[in-house]
Parts: sequence; C-alpha cells; structure tokens
Amino acid sequence: MKINRLFLMPAMVVATQFSLAQTTVGSHEKLNPVVQSFVNEVYSNSQLENMAYELLDEIGPRLVGTPEMLAANEWTADKLRSWDIEANLQQFGTWKGWQRGITHVDMIYPRVKTLNATQLAWSPSTKKAIEAEVIILPKVSSKTDFDKWLPSAKGKIVLIAQYQKIGRSDEQIKEFATPELYEKLKKEKEQASKDFQNYIKVIGYDNNTLPEALEKAGAVGISISNWTGIMGANRIFGAKTTEIPMIDIDVEDYGMLYRMSENGQKPRIKVETQSKVLPEAKTFNTIGMIKGKEKPNEYVILSAHLDSWDGAQGATDNGTGVLTMLETMRILKKYYPNNKRTIVVGLWGSEEQGLNGSRGFVADNPEIIKGTQAVFNQDNGTGRVVNISGQGFVNSYDYIGKWLNAAPKNIKDQIKTDFPGMPGGGGSDHASFVAAGVPAFGLGSLNWGYFGYTWHTTRDTYDKIIFDEVKNNVILTATLAYMASEDPEFTSREKRAMPLDDKGQATKWPEARKPIRDSKDFK
Repeated sequence: MKINRLFLMPAMVVATQFSLAQTTVGSHEKLNPVVQSFVNEVYSNSQLENMAYELLDEIGPRLVGTPEMLAANEWTADKLRSWDIEANLQQFGTWKGWQRGITHVDMIYPRVKTLNATQLAWSPSTKKAIEAEVIILPKVSSKTDFDKWLPSAKGKIVLIAQYQKIGRSDEQIKEFATPELYEKLKKEKEQASKDFQNYIKVIGYDNNTLPEALEKAGAVGISISNWTGIMGANRIFGAKTTEIPMIDIDVEDYGMLYRMSENGQKPRIKVETQSKVLPEAKTFNTIGMIKGKEKPNEYVILSAHLDSWDGAQGATDNGTGVLTMLETMRILKKYYPNNKRTIVVGLWGSEEQGLNGSRGFVADNPEIIKGTQAVFNQDNGTGRVVNISGQGFVNSYDYIGKWLNAAPKNIKDQIKTDFPGMPGGGGSDHASFVAAGVPAFGLGSLNWGYFGYTWHTTRDTYDKIIFDEVKNNVILTATLAYMASEDPEFTSREKRAMPLDDKGQATKWPEARKPIRDSKDFK
C-alpha cells in the first residue's frame, strides 16, 4: 500500500508549499539554478513520508540475517530502479539466519500483570511457553561463593541487570528536586552503579560469560533491563544464550519483579517467545549508481547504513539516513542529468556489528576507492545537520568550504565545521573510507534526544522523525554531491600530522580493518 499524500492536498496547499520553497532560502538569496531546483523539489514533491511508510511500517526493523533485512535490500534497489538508476545487491558475507516472533511475558504470581518485555536479537525461542520463579543474583563476596550458588538457578528465570531504584530521567529529577536533593540522588545513583560494577568483578563474570554460566547451570530464562535513563526507553542488543530465551523487561516492571524476589515473594512469570532460527543468510549492500558523463571513473558516494537493531523500527538509526540518501539520489537523477562524476549510493548492511558492509565495500571495490572524490555519510538521527569535520585531511577546508557555500544560507548557517579535524576511527561508515585514506565526511545531526531516547532503543519509531529536518538534510546532501561532482579538481588526500597522546607519543591514523564476513567470527 502506497500513501501519496501529495495528490490528497488541495491545489492551493501545494502552491503554498512551492511558494515556501522560494522564500525559505531568503528573499534576496540567489542560488545556483540546479541547487534551487533541489529546494523546489524537496518542498513541493517530497517522497520522504511515502518512503518512510514503506520502509519502516511495511518492512520494519532490519536486523542482519533476517528476512526483513533482505526485503529492505530489495526494496531500496527497486526504488532506485524505479527512478531509472542502476542498482544491485553486492554480497559481502553471510550471517546466522533468524526472525523475530511475538514476545509475551506475564507475571502470574503473586498477582497477574502483563509485562513490557522484548526478546533480545537472535535469542532462542521458548518453543512453548515457560512458567518459572524469578530470582535475583545472590549477595556474595567471591567467585567461589557465587559458583556454589549457581545450581540454585536451575529451573529459574534470573534477573541479571542492575536494579534501578528511581526510574525517572536525570533531567526530570533536576527540574523538580531541590538542588540539595538532586545532588543527593545523583550521588546515590553513581554509587549504586559503582557497587554493581564491583559486584560483577567480584563474581568473576561479564556480560557474555554470566548468561552462559547461568544457562549451563540450568536456568530456563534470563532477563535484563538495559534502561537508557529516559522513561520508557530500553536498548535492545543481542542475546548471549544458545538454548534458553533472553529478554529485556522495561525498568518499571523489572524493578517490581526485583523487589518481589528480594522480599521473598517468589514471583512467577510466564514467557512465550516465538522467534525462528533460519538457514544461514547472505548479507548484502544495496548499491545504486548514476554514471558520470565526463569522469565516469571518479566517484561521489552517498552513504548510510540500512540495517538496524530490532527493538523498534530503526527509524532514526538509520532509517532517516537511508531516506535522506534515497531522496537525494532521486532529485539528482531528475535535476542533474549531466553529472560529471559517477554518483554512487551505498546502503550498507551489518553496520551495527562493526561497519561490516562498508568495510566489505572498501575491500571489494579498490578501483572505486581509488577514484573516490568524496563520501558523505549520515547516521545520527532525524535532526538537521549541524557539524561537519574535515576528518584529518589537510586541505579539506578548501573543497568542503567551497561546496558548502553553495547551499542555502538557512541551511549552511546552522553548520559548524572543524578543519582539518581528526580522522574518525569508528562509530559510523565514513570511518571505513577514512581508514582507507578517502575523504569521507560524517554529516552530524542535531541530537533531538538521539543517544538517550532512540539510539538502539524500543522507542526508535516512525513518529520520532521530524521530516522538515530531513528535508533540510536532503537539500544539503544533494548540494554537496552536485558541487563535488562538478569540481574541476580531484580532492587532496593529504593527511594531517597527528597530534601527541597523553604519553607524548604520536597518535596514528586509523588502520583499515577487515569486515566480519561470517557471524561465527562475531563476538
């Protein structure tokens, strides 16, 4: 089902939007005609909301190795082809196949309550619902004592995350508490965190080995609560078990179960998870290409990762980046028919497990890497771009400054730059190219609560997208790509002299790393 809201609007509304495109760039501002056409198209004929519906609502989250990830690869390739852009799927590896099913968790004793819970990625299913007592980790002072306790976990569901006494955000506490109370609660929270970390060290296990030890001891399930510190938002990563389910329970319900167990109530819950282990899945990048008319062997690359964690829809990590790059390709194809350099869009797979898709592309396409003029990557949420770093390239100011100057004033004036900056060593896909010596730039977005509220959380959903902000990013990205393509000079790859570290030794440029091409090598 495709929703085309444009055709539902009265003609006067469409005309008003087109007029807005003329005025938002400033009444006295004269833009390059091609850039002006980008602005007009984005404000009068945006496809962002239609594409967001299809990607995020219809396909949903895009965990590597799942059928949904493959569906997203195929959807993005089909979308590019519908605009007469060459597109294909490039395989870079394989991953363990898995598909999420329902997660249903109920407390059945001492009273009945449905709990807010989510199965972790790649968690084993329950096959049939399990009912068991919930217990907490014991108060012990050594690994020896803990190991003696381990048999007590047999037949139980074990809570292994830190208990949060207060489930309110720091911002809310600061707003309403007296300064004295705020400082008191802050210190108590910090101490509780230190105490829990010290406890984990004392018992001699970590996030990977503790679930393994409990599973081996006969536990029938494990629960965490990976709370972000913001009410209602928990992070969902991968399970560390092979036979029993591992779930995340929201901070409120997790705290209730913890207190009941601590007070001897022996709460019992019923857990049903219906995920499926599937055959090994091929992993792909979606690659789209508009051939250059004058310099086809030189490239401008638009970059975003297509995969996501699957606690929610992956809307801002990185649905918004994908939408930005797709919409940019659409309008470049439409309004820049004589592109000098080849324009490539790379929508990467398995970024979340270590930039694997982009690292695979760098390793597998040496001729493209040799001829790359610039890479523009966007990956941190729905906000307008406000930061661009030179990524350690000495002459980056000369070309980025020139290209950025062609953007509408209301967009470029929002952006702080840092030249030459420092090379990105990880975090997002531009780092894969930087490590290979390619000028690659992260288009850093305004936070909009990204790291606390939507990054890898159960709240990374369609409704968190601010489409007006994404439209700005499309105009910016299209302008940068156009200017980079038109530039008569090939960009300098000269690297800065790296500064000294705290020990007085020179830091090193990041090294190109091999992608993980098989899930068996993922730790």
